Amino acid sequence: MLLLVAALHELDPLYKEFTYSSKISSLILSLGYRRPVIMQSMYIFKQPGIGGEVVPHQDNSFVYTDPTSCTGLWMALEDSTTVNGCLWAIPGSHKNGLVRRFIRGEKGVTFDRPSPSYQQKDFVPIEMKAGSIIAIHGDLIHQSFENLSSKSSHAYSLHVVQTDGCKWAQDNWIQREKMPEPHFVLP
Repeated sequence: MLLLVAALHELDPLYKEFTYSSKISSLILSLGYRRPVIMQSMYIFKQPGIGGEVVPHQDNSFVYTDPTSCTGLWMALEDSTTVNGCLWAIPGSHKNGLVRRFIRGEKGVTFDRPSPSYQQKDFVPIEMKAGSIIAIHGDLIHQSFENLSSKSSHAYSLHVVQTDGCKWAQDNWIQREKMPEPHFVLP
């Protein structure tokens, strides 16, 4: 079982303070964002022996702008290893563009096309020490396996998009009555 708690950056004062801290804002701005918005945050609980897998995906599939602009920030709150369910990615896969989208339509939310099949031999592990952070290009194909260890593997993840020159798609599965305003803006 994989447990996720979403939107902590909006709902919890502690997570809001951390998410909008000078360290995170400096990192986001250093990636070239001019008017970034954090559209999604997730606390990921991978419990010992039961923490579930996350199938291969691209973040732009779920957090889509035109043109694409999503970057995932994945923070290891505990050591993340091949035994307890670390991230795995296909190096260079971000250069091939977006494979499919997760969209909201008349019949609910669904993918616009089937998932391609991937060769597990193409994935490499991204093991991380607690306190480390990685920036994930929105088109990078990545996944994680179940937690087979006796130790938990917790992480905090943010998905950032650009609002300067990028448009939030009306068929995104995440829809809000009012779009959030950028919290970090370059002059």
